[in-house]
Amino acid sequence: MSEHHYCEVADLAEARSELDEIRHHLHKHPELSYEEADTSRFVADKLAAWGYDVTRRVGGHGVVASLKAGTSARTVGVRADMDALPIQELTGLDYASVHEGKMHACGHDGHTTVLLGAARQLAKTRNFDGTVHLIFQPAEEAGSDSGAERMIADGLFDRFPCEAIFGLHNHPGVPTGTFGFRAGPLMAACDTVKLRVHGKGGHAARPHLAVDPVLVGSSIVMALQSVVSRNVDPTEAAVVTVGAFRSGHAPNVIPEDAVLEMSVRSFSPEVRATLEARIRALVQAQAQSYGATVDIDFISGYPVLINSEAETEFARQVAEELVGPEHVIAPFPPIAGSEDFAYYLQQRPGCFVRLGNGEGRPMLHNARYDFNDENLTIGAAFWTRLVERFLSKDRA
Repeated sequence: MSEHHYCEVADLAEARSELDEIRHHLHKHPELSYEEADTSRFVADKLAAWGYDVTRRVGGHGVVASLKAGTSARTVGVRADMDALPIQELTGLDYASVHEGKMHACGHDGHTTVLLGAARQLAKTRNFDGTVHLIFQPAEEAGSDSGAERMIADGLFDRFPCEAIFGLHNHPGVPTGTFGFRAGPLMAACDTVKLRVHGKGGHAARPHLAVDPVLVGSSIVMALQSVVSRNVDPTEAAVVTVGAFRSGHAPNVIPEDAVLEMSVRSFSPEVRATLEARIRALVQAQAQSYGATVDIDFISGYPVLINSEAETEFARQVAEELVGPEHVIAPFPPIAGSEDFAYYLQQRPGCFVRLGNGEGRPMLHNARYDFNDENLTIGAAFWTRLVERFLSKDRA
């Protein structure tokens, strides 16, 4: 094969039935974060059969498959996530989850299959010069102490050097097979804040003898609405949402305490720091003004996902070559959701790509969601072509 011929979607047509079978198997047997033993074994066995040097149990159930072709010392990494969600599936599909209360409602079964499809094609053609590391990651949905953190802590980039790293996520609401790219901040940092307001319980008829944590909590909720509107630059994006407020059990009793939980999202480290400082100060001041006290547990989640300029432009060019500019959105709008791929991008340059899962289809984390199989060959061809182009002799 000429080094100037790069993978086309049509090159994967003969693999479509096998990819469908793999994806449906993974969908039918979902495993939650930290529990991906069978998925990991299934993936590793496939890769080993195709001739990859497979390393298992990287950062838990992580798998890294390495393949070298030619003589170049250049390297590149591509990552897919493998875990499912604690959701009861309502799709009615013949390959629906057989595990009660667990399903692939975010498409990680599809992401894994797409990268396996690329692995199969790269092993078959070996149309590149260098080493590719295919990273199959567990526990993306964990929220903290995630698979990316664990794999990095287990020496991922020391053991498997990558000049750049790339990842992909499907995106319902965007036409199937349409790629989205954005350099700079693409996905938000996500922090969780848990508050426990300590008041003084009493009789509902004698509020003057109590310190009402429901009133204090309500005041905190209202005060927090000023954080984004009055403390964050209007040209920046941020979200502070109180999603849980629990207190009391009876209408005639003022309870002892109240619990509030909130999600805090931001697109820059500076705004993230501002949000934490203002939330802490406001919460303490509100509680103190009513004679209450408050415990604040500020739990840092995934950081802002920041795509590097050069790698994003490179990936965009690969997509335009593959599917045409009419099927590429650049810049793609920022996404308030979060992704632990951000940790990789703190270590290496790279790009996280969005791939349309179809218009009018259920959204992510929905009990009726399903990955669009039309994307299997498109995604696999994209990863194959990207590796071929990144590790081509023309770029040496």
